[in-house]
Amino acid sequence: MSMQDPLSDLLTRLRNAQARKKPTVAMPSSKAKLAVLAVLREEGYITDFSVEEGLKYHNGEPVIEEIARVSRPGLRNYKACDALPKVRGGLGVAIVSTNRGVMTDRAARAQGVGGEVLCTVF
Repeated sequence: MSMQDPLSDLLTRLRNAQARKKPTVAMPSSKAKLAVLAVLREEGYITDFSVEEGLKYHNGEPVIEEIARVSRPGLRNYKACDALPKVRGGLGVAIVSTNRGVMTDRAARAQGVGGEVLCTVF
């Protein structure tokens, strides 16, 4: 989902968190948001902020080359254990929601269960 106005989103999240007396707020980061937060910290409106890394990179390149949604609310995609997709010949993974929890296609095959194929990652 793209955001039309990231700064309005920042302000709204701060406003809502303070209305609920929350000690912290989490949101997507951007250079503009970081700049605004730095000013708010310098002026004493907030105590501090930090940027937490969540995505993995190797030699400056993203580890995830491709991620695609398979099953969606309008069109569910269920597969039996033997029909689960092998992403790029087994180099990638399919994430499957089974009756034993969410797991990779390899784990589902090993346990002999099928389920809803949520997405594929390579």
